[in-house]
Amino acid sequence: MRRIAGLETEYGCLSQRTMESPPVPERVRDHLFYREGVGLIDVHDRDYDEPAGNGGFLFNGGRLYLDMGHIEYCTAECRFLGDLLASDRAGEKLLQRALNDLGIAGESSFIKNNIDHYTGATFGCHENYLLQRDAPLSQGNVDALLAFLAVRGLMVGAGRVGTVMVPRGVDRGARTRALPFQVMQRADYIQTEIYEWVQFNRALINARDEPLGDPCRFRRFHLLLGDSNMLPFCQALKVGSTSLVLDLLEADRMPRLALADPVRAMHQISHCPDGPWLIELSDGRRWTAVELLEHFLTAASRLDREEDRDTVWTCLAWEEVLRGLREDTEALLGKVDWITKRHLLELFRTQEGVGWDDPWMESLDLEYHNLNEKRSLAALIPQPSLEALGLPGLGDHDPERDAPRNTRAHARSQLMRRMAAGKISYVIDWDYVQVGNSGYYSLEDPFVSAVPSKAELPGLCEDLELRSK
Repeated sequence: MRRIAGLETEYGCLSQRTMESPPVPERVRDHLFYREGVGLIDVHDRDYDEPAGNGGFLFNGGRLYLDMGHIEYCTAECRFLGDLLASDRAGEKLLQRALNDLGIAGESSFIKNNIDHYTGATFGCHENYLLQRDAPLSQGNVDALLAFLAVRGLMVGAGRVGTVMVPRGVDRGARTRALPFQVMQRADYIQTEIYEWVQFNRALINARDEPLGDPCRFRRFHLLLGDSNMLPFCQALKVGSTSLVLDLLEADRMPRLALADPVRAMHQISHCPDGPWLIELSDGRRWTAVELLEHFLTAASRLDREEDRDTVWTCLAWEEVLRGLREDTEALLGKVDWITKRHLLELFRTQEGVGWDDPWMESLDLEYHNLNEKRSLAALIPQPSLEALGLPGLGDHDPERDAPRNTRAHARSQLMRRMAAGKISYVIDWDYVQVGNSGYYSLEDPFVSAVPSKAELPGLCEDLELRSK
């Protein structure tokens, strides 16, 4: 990719140990930081809802913490799709291994999905893309970006049973207009096009300007509309295709098109898994979502730039998925999550003779996203592994222990290891590290992976050396 990207995944937790204290997410966090030593726990308050000890940064470049009671895992900053998927999978392995080590894997599970069927609550998979500060955010470019985001889920949605209605606990009789199955988990929760906050009035584009880097050079393009993917192919296409569209934006080469109502279009596509996925453009024309996605792929393929392996892979995968959507969706089994999940659930439903509204179907919907491979429904179908995708960035480091070597995550990890060995006081954030009272290391350029020499940063280096003796 031409940009750095990262993922933040919020995990649901199913447990029979609901009356125990501390709850499972807290036990897992404490086990990983205090017993396994996977990183450095925060020793300062980060925010009113992130007190000291709530979480911390990991030696693999990522971050793990509790967000409103659930585990959230953030990948390292990554320049290659392979690194990003490997970093995300490392988080899955850490969480599952913690359950195994604690002896509670038989009674507790982490679920990598986005909905709670019982309460109607949602939790997200947030995407972060480094964007140049001078990217031309004209009305035409933003309209085109909204159009892509509104229909992107047809290629990379995770699928779900049912839809958002009145929660069961409020009035079961009020649960009306049930949908058997839809394409996206998050679609029903997206309410507007652009908005700043993430918990209420969720938007296609999050407008919060928090670059976590040099604000004169970079923006952090933060998305919360996407689903958590279980299939590596689908996850790579989600990030790769979005990165290519941001290439078009930075080059001011976005297709000149806009939707009449992007949010409504997203809902329409999600609610019609059998198509034809017709959407209305702002000029009154009606296209299918597949035609619109083909339009973006053509534009991305014609962009003048030095092609890298991520770009080549993404364009081929994008074309393959569109061909499957046009001709034969079964060709995408094991590659596109919503198609794969629907196929598995339909097989079960037919065999057992139950309807889509049977509670059994909601339970299996969750099991598709179970991190425990012995219980995961997604693991039942043949699928290309992460290694089989042939993405660059794999194999040059252990993603559970080490950060990618070509971003600032590597520098942060190296500094953390020195601090851990020297038992030094610290403050760690994405864009800086404070060591003791005198050492400060700026990480404002996410592309710089080297730790400064002693001559460049004497205060920090002296602190590290003196306190480690």
